[in-house]
Amino acid sequence: MALLQNAKFIISANHFNELPEDAGYEIAFAGRSNAGKSSAINTLSNQNRLAYVSKQPGRTQLINFFKIDNDKSLVDLPGYGYAKVPTNIRNHWQRTLPRYLQERQCLVGLIIVMDIRRPLTELDIRMLDWFAPRQKPIHILLTKSDKLSREKSLRTLSEVQDKIKEQWGDLYQTECTVQLFSSLKKKGIEDANSKIQSWLLPNK
Repeated sequence: MALLQNAKFIISANHFNELPEDAGYEIAFAGRSNAGKSSAINTLSNQNRLAYVSKQPGRTQLINFFKIDNDKSLVDLPGYGYAKVPTNIRNHWQRTLPRYLQERQCLVGLIIVMDIRRPLTELDIRMLDWFAPRQKPIHILLTKSDKLSREKSLRTLSEVQDKIKEQWGDLYQTECTVQLFSSLKKKGIEDANSKIQSWLLPNK
């Protein structure tokens, strides 16, 4: 059974000092608004409404914590890049997100969700730049892979893998991996869950 099936919502935080105790093992999901982050979380946890899904981007504007067991948590970070989010909120998250990614000691890995049709946007790159220097693993889900032909999906996957390894993996000696994913077609679930489990259960 996938570890994330046990996830249950516990708290939302708006400020760094509102985060739960910095202890145990935590993985975070980040992604541009409307890239499919909430759908990916729901698919991987086999729960329909664990993370809020909306056709309107920009709805996740708090840091949402989900407890998996006593010392393991999943964290849903605010979607970034939605132009209609008020400037003061956007500025707030530009201060809070890097602090979370750089200072949270229990954060053992970062999942970045990217729409396969628009990977490695400027804001995706900013997330990588914030987190990669910590030398903790990063795994990228190229979501909505069902929207492209298999040939084009594989070509995009290869291009993103090469760029990730060169610019962040080699530079920071960080484990950076990439895979194809589709919540609609239920593709890539096993690989993603296996990666997450290896972070949360490193000795198994």
